[in-house]
Amino acid sequence: MESAGKGPAVTRRNFIASSGAIALVISSGALISATEAWGVKVEALKPETMHTLIQMARDIYPHDRLADRFYALAVKGYDAQAGKDAALRKLIENGVTTLDGLAKAAHGAPYVGVGWEADRVALLRQIEHGAFFQKIRGGLVTGLYNNKEVWPIFGYEGESASKGGYLERGFNDIDWL
Repeated sequence: MESAGKGPAVTRRNFIASSGAIALVISSGALISATEAWGVKVEALKPETMHTLIQMARDIYPHDRLADRFYALAVKGYDAQAGKDAALRKLIENGVTTLDGLAKAAHGAPYVGVGWEADRVALLRQIEHGAFFQKIRGGLVTGLYNNKEVWPIFGYEGESASKGGYLERGFNDIDWL
């Protein structure tokens, strides 16, 4: 859509679709994607906290080819764990509050409102040695990379032992090396 010879018009839809931040709508205990067809129910943590965790996950392990839903699935386990463990719930909620405080002091917006990935990563570097960051980062390794739905995106076919190993299954067919 062109606007009177001034180039393409900026609409709310194309702005959200092209922005680096995850566009989520918080609605009665759930996060619903504004740009993709997925949602996640939040039970123990605040929905805003889950939103922050999803953005953190994308910033800690950035993969442009992965949809936001994979990051949402990776952090969903924290909500379930927080429902059973009050200390974990407190660690996560307080950690997000601290991260939002740092973001507001530096950028005038909560963490998810900071538009540039480099700025968000700088904020994460300030807390990377703390228990909150280490807990989230550590759990993301398995939460994200053990998801069999993401394996094909990375070209990983899964374990090979049950299929006779890699040696006779295309071990030397890589074309990117």
